[in-house]
Amino acid sequence: MSHEPTPSHGAEVRPFPLEPTPIHVPDEVLTDLQRRLELTRWPEDVGNEDWYYGVNRAYLQGLVDYWRTDFDWREAEAAINAYEHYRVEVEDVPVHFMRRPGVGANPTPLILTHGWPWTFWHWSKVVDPLADPGAYGGDPAEAFDVIVPSFPGFGFSTPLPNSPDMNFWKVADLWHTLMTETLGYGTYAAAGCDVGALVTGQLGHKYADELHAIHIGSGLKLTFFNGDRAWDLGGGRPIPGGLPGDIHARIVALEKRFAVHLAAHVLDPSTLAYGLSDSPTGMLAWILE
Repeated sequence: MSHEPTPSHGAEVRPFPLEPTPIHVPDEVLTDLQRRLELTRWPEDVGNEDWYYGVNRAYLQGLVDYWRTDFDWREAEAAINAYEHYRVEVEDVPVHFMRRPGVGANPTPLILTHGWPWTFWHWSKVVDPLADPGAYGGDPAEAFDVIVPSFPGFGFSTPLPNSPDMNFWKVADLWHTLMTETLGYGTYAAAGCDVGALVTGQLGHKYADELHAIHIGSGLKLTFFNGDRAWDLGGGRPIPGGLPGDIHARIVALEKRFAVHLAAHVLDPSTLAYGLSDSPTGMLAWILE
């Protein structure tokens, strides 16, 4: 993709201030991945045909076989590199971001934030229509200059050795610095989902005068992941009484699905990391669940 000038909404168009660097995973990393997948030690999985105890072994084995024998990372990498990629440091934090330049004279800068367990590529199906709406039947005047960063510690925004206390409101500060100081946008818009919705909400809360608008894909309050029981979806509060049966069941199912993940990530992330960093199959099972 061509290296396009940077639109500054309401101001003169200027050259983009950075040079792109394509994504490339070294061959030795891919070779190591193959070896680790081949050496997976499979546990017994008795009585788990219905996934009652978590990820079903037979299903996971099928995914691992596909990953090991059929998945082509280089093909995926080529698709990713159809867009511009940059790596910068923002307040000593490594930040990777993908860019799709907006089409037209005055696109609005837009930053999109993903959540867990997704990556910047979660937004890949919408960046082209956002950047070039005229090509998709939309109004060409509503184009965006799209910036899609990787969350600190995720994907190519690594390593993250000096920020163990990173959280969504600190990420919001980083994103604002990235957009206004590193990239030089005077004003911009923001959107996000999952944890990215918290980042986006914080941007709108703290930097309202410098944002055109925000769009939130998950209705999470900014008090989420705070307090004495930050790992608890309900914050320690019981499920309200008198709810319709189907809504009560949905709440229980949601808490059952996410409780173990939230607790482990909030309370013991380092302990969890030893297993997930060493075993790609373990990482796949954790993300799949």
